[in-house]
Amino acid sequence: MDDDDMKVDQVKKQDKRAAIRKRFRYEFGGPLGTSAMTLGLPVLCFLTTFLCNDIAGCPIPCILHPSTFTWQLFKEESGWPRDALYGFTNRTVVAWVLGYHALSVVMQLGLPGQEVEGVELRSGGRLKYKFNALVSAVVILTAVLVGTLTEGADFVAWSFIWDNYLAILTTNVALAFALASFVYVRSFGVRRGNGEKRELAAGGVSGTIIYDWFIGRELNPRIEVPFLGTIDIKALCELRPGMLGWLLLDYAFVAHQYKRYGYVTDSIVLIAFFQSIYVLDAVWNEAAVLTTMDITTDGFGFMLAFADLVWVPFVYSLQTRYLATHPVQLGLWGTAGVLAVQAVGYYIFRSANNEKNRFRTDPADPRVAHLEHMDTAAGTKLLVSGWWGGARHINYLGDWIMAWAWCLPTGLAGYLVRRTVPPNFPGGTAPVEYNIAIVPADARPWGMLFTYFYVLYFAVLLVHRELRDEEKCEKKYGADWEKYKARVPSRIIPGIY
Repeated sequence: MDDDDMKVDQVKKQDKRAAIRKRFRYEFGGPLGTSAMTLGLPVLCFLTTFLCNDIAGCPIPCILHPSTFTWQLFKEESGWPRDALYGFTNRTVVAWVLGYHALSVVMQLGLPGQEVEGVELRSGGRLKYKFNALVSAVVILTAVLVGTLTEGADFVAWSFIWDNYLAILTTNVALAFALASFVYVRSFGVRRGNGEKRELAAGGVSGTIIYDWFIGRELNPRIEVPFLGTIDIKALCELRPGMLGWLLLDYAFVAHQYKRYGYVTDSIVLIAFFQSIYVLDAVWNEAAVLTTMDITTDGFGFMLAFADLVWVPFVYSLQTRYLATHPVQLGLWGTAGVLAVQAVGYYIFRSANNEKNRFRTDPADPRVAHLEHMDTAAGTKLLVSGWWGGARHINYLGDWIMAWAWCLPTGLAGYLVRRTVPPNFPGGTAPVEYNIAIVPADARPWGMLFTYFYVLYFAVLLVHRELRDEEKCEKKYGADWEKYKARVPSRIIPGIY
């Protein structure tokens, strides 16, 4: 091939890539949106750490009163590391965090588990998965329980998490970036023929580097671990290190509240209990993850890596971190009210999902046989009565109601940290731990920006997920989906949305 032919061939390839990008349907605002999220989401996680703390308050005073803001004052009130960027983490924390993730891999491969086949790939064939997240969780939780019973609130794991929170967060953020980059580069090894059952995700092959890196090019990246076997990176991250890490953070915050005040409040116990049930329910039903969009549709890139390793554990535990410093006693009626909200949400969520699963499994089941349904050309039956006759995604409503039960125990949140020094204290300056008073002052209710953030975020997440579900169903059912929408017009909240 001469130089002219090579130039022509190169131009054809460039034109082909340009055509793909032109007709590709981007999500999250395309390359610009995903670039902003790549930078913005980690910054948001760090801001929740610096702006809501046990040093100056939640929010810190210089944010409450912008006219007083100076960079020096911000650093003092936020707990900004004295060594600047070098102080965000350290070798000890990096080693322990990597060890924790390595332990997740070893337990997944080494502990006994159930082997299950996934859904059929677009290119044919099915991947096999080994599920033992529940066993792994029991091992870890039993270990920390023994440690807590032995050492109490001074158990080394709880103290380590509280004392090194920023460093642990930073290390996991860096790991998410590294993992996303690793699987992106490795995805170019996927070849046609499907000999290894490797497949690219339809939504991650736009040809734009930042977008594909964020969304994920390869659908189910797997690696071989010497002497142990093959690990599915996405399935591992989905329910193991982040979800279990979320509980460990919660428990560390409960321990810190006890260590600091000598008691544990009903509010922090409720939230830790609700979130424990949520996580343990997820690992108990680990195989159900195989039919979710995360596994069947989305590639594994920065979006899922960051969500699994950083967002879930560190953002979802904001309420317990807040309560560790600012105890809130709900009392009998307050506790009953929160329990009622949780019960209503869980009842809707579980009843709706059970109804759908029973109907899919056995339409003749007496518990669902009376329900009306609509036949479709795709061969699937769509429910138009019962829970699913009220809204097309009624289970999301239950999920969102439960989210309120995780935030309401924090009340009208907000506090400032006041330190007083006795007049005759030697040297005139008391240690920072001396005579600390946690007072609402003018920080209330601005702390709700942190403690109720989960409710707002989760509403956005559910609406976005619902829109993706709608698009998927429109492609699958065509005209039948329009008929179905006419029968069930509401999306999530019956008669409202």
